[in-house]
Amino acid sequence: MDVIIRDNYDLMSKYAAGIIAKCIKSKPDCVLGLATGGTPIGTYRELILMHSRGLDFSEVKTFNLDEYLGVRIDLDKPYHLDQSYARFMYEELFRHINIKKDNTHIPDGLSREPDKFCKWYEDEIKKAGGIDLQLLGIGGDGHWAFDEPGSSLSSRTRVEPLTKQTLDDNYESFYKKAKIGREDMPHFAITMGIGTILEARQLIMLASGKKKAKVIAKALEGPITSQITASAIQLYSGEATVVLDEDAASELQNTDHYRHVEKIKSDYSSGQISQS
Repeated sequence: MDVIIRDNYDLMSKYAAGIIAKCIKSKPDCVLGLATGGTPIGTYRELILMHSRGLDFSEVKTFNLDEYLGVRIDLDKPYHLDQSYARFMYEELFRHINIKKDNTHIPDGLSREPDKFCKWYEDEIKKAGGIDLQLLGIGGDGHWAFDEPGSSLSSRTRVEPLTKQTLDDNYESFYKKAKIGREDMPHFAITMGIGTILEARQLIMLASGKKKAKVIAKALEGPITSQITASAIQLYSGEATVVLDEDAASELQNTDHYRHVEKIKSDYSSGQISQS
């Protein structure tokens, strides 16, 4: 696991976007796992800029982590009144790049048989050849996607009830601005499971700001526990990169070690350290 610490949000977003762009260039038909929330917006803006300079998304396939149950995109509504994650992806990334609509996959919040849909979603990921690179954030209580505290670390795509903290966080970040009452928020979501996420060939986890500092320290340096589902990154056997700004990294005990390892790898790749 590489931990990359950058001075600010803009620089961490550029770094993360660079990893994703490298994946696309090396495999134009790669499969990306995508995340919603405030943190990846900067990364998506960097990818949009890269697209304007020639980065091609025409063969890329995507699978999103989650969607609220009972919600679907409604382009007739103003963006701030449409709280679907599908609308978020449309506004923050998809409409700005040349990705094909049929190549984008987001859980169907209005599925009449959500349990069957979850199995279908898992099957579609497998049919696509699996996820090459999965982008992740981290919730205030340490969750990935909507894999709330207590979720099995081997869990699959499923319907998950949302915890009070997740409801509170999402109300403050999204629903309050849209003047939607707390009681009218969705209380369930369709989410990829931790087991599904860990099958991706590469992971990138992003975190920004002081509010995420304590939970990042728990996820990276604390025990592996289902109470902090993002701690499952310590079990991951593939290539994992955690990209943080200084504020999010401020509670880590091993920042000097992480910076030292990054410098050694950078010197090695640039040829400053002999590869013989």
